[in-house]
Formats: sequence, C-alpha cells, structure tokens
Amino acid sequence: MTDKLNAHLRLGLLLLVTGLIAHSAAADGNAERGKSIAYTCLGCHGIEGYRNAYPSYRVPKLGGQKAAYLTIALQGYRNGTRQHPTMSAQAASLSDQDIADTTSYLASLGADTVAAGGTSGASFAAAAACAACHGQNGISLSPSWPSLAGQYEDYLVHALNQYRDGTRKDPVMAPMAATLTDDSVRQIAKYFAGLEGLETTAAE
Repeated sequence: MTDKLNAHLRLGLLLLVTGLIAHSAAADGNAERGKSIAYTCLGCHGIEGYRNAYPSYRVPKLGGQKAAYLTIALQGYRNGTRQHPTMSAQAASLSDQDIADTTSYLASLGADTVAAGGTSGASFAAAAACAACHGQNGISLSPSWPSLAGQYEDYLVHALNQYRDGTRKDPVMAPMAATLTDDSVRQIAKYFAGLEGLETTAAE
C-alpha cells in the first residue's frame, strides 16, 4: 500500500513540475500570426493519412490538440529530447514566440470535436493506467499532456515505442512505457484511436 501511495505521489509531483515548466516556458500565443507560420506544418499534418517515410506511420493529427503540449513537443524537437530530422529542422528555426503562436493556432482547429470525446470499441483495460493523465475518453486532464482521442493508431504505437527505447525522453512516460509489452502497446493504441477526437485539419 505504501509503495502504491508513493508511486501516486511521485506521479503527482512530476505532473505538477512538468506543468509549471510548460507554463513558464510558454509565451502568450497569437493564433492569427500562428496561422501563417503553421502553413508549413499543414503540408504534412494537414493531409489525411499522410505517412512518415521511414519508419512508416501516419503523422499525428494536430487539430484540437492542447497548445501547451504542442509547445512542449516543438521545444523537444528544438532541444533534442525528441528526434525526427524534419521536425528538428523545422523547430530549430522557431523562436519561443513563433512556437506559442503556431501552437495557439493549431489548438484552435477542430477543438469542438475534441472537447466532446467519444467511445471506442476496444477494451479499456490496457489503457486504464493512461487515464490518470490522458482521460478515459482520451481528453487530457492537463494542458501539458496530449489528448489521444482519435489519434492515428500506428502513430500511437510509434510514440509509445520511442518512450520504451529512450528515443523520446520524458520523466513520466519513460517509466510508464518501460513496463509495457508489445501487445499492451497495440491495445492501448487501438483503444485511444477508436475514440472520437483529434482531427486532420487543413489550413483555413
């Protein structure tokens, strides 16, 4: 019981610290300015089913995603805690204000659909531990963590495997993903992908 309580306390502390870091790092975003910057993002993310060449997976849906989480992700590509040649090159050219403006715009796309959540035909059992942060309906309980509802299944598998092998670094996700089997990863991805939520949204 004590070990379980300590684990919950550690998770809560990590969530608090990460949230404070994200809040302090994020500038106020101007979605109108972000619309012009995000035009290059939507060359890949605005095409339904667009695939990363190698390894092959569909690039993530961004429409309606949390702005604070997108800020963390872009900063990760810029500082090297996330690895992807195209994304690292794109993020390297962005200032903190550029990132804030871009993520503010992207978060405004498809937000009404995401807020509604949805249902999935897949079993919730494997994803139960994820709900503490990402919500049972796949809608994140914190602006610093991504909503997963409706995200592409193969992208979720790819992201979880990156946390498992250390390619993508995060103090909360790394230990959580380390305990997962290949089958658990597939079940979790299937559950959240089956929910209604995030959208692939072209420039407006």
